[in-house]
Amino acid sequence: MQKHLKFNYLYGHKMSLTRANTKTIILDTNFLLIPGTLGVDIFSEIERIVDSNYEIAVLSKTIDELDAIIDSQRLKYKRAAQLAKQLIKAKNLKILHSTSQKLVDDILVDMALSNEDIIIATQDKALKRRLKNKKIITLKQEKYLIFV
Repeated sequence: MQKHLKFNYLYGHKMSLTRANTKTIILDTNFLLIPGTLGVDIFSEIERIVDSNYEIAVLSKTIDELDAIIDSQRLKYKRAAQLAKQLIKAKNLKILHSTSQKLVDDILVDMALSNEDIIIATQDKALKRRLKNKKIITLKQEKYLIFV
């Protein structure tokens, strides 16, 4: 069940949540490509595995990365990125605006390490290694989502 929160996202990556006991699941760029490349409904899967209140969000820089994929990649990934942008809008995902000059992965790591209520959803192996002591959501066997 998706619960809506108000975010205060300032100075690069500081965030304060207005509702206690609510998780914020932040989707990485490659995770957003899963519906278009593998046909997995990541939103139904998140609902299946998360047993607490949550909100799904993306960084504004993630949208920039999707735009870059649309502009530069071949048809399969271009269509997957277009679908990802449509899903962000259709699912009314919260967009977290960043003033940081850091890379998306660095911002995600900083946010996850500074707030235990943040869960990162990613397929990126390097990012998963950097978050090895944190709860993350990833795809298993190209079919379903799991917590790692």
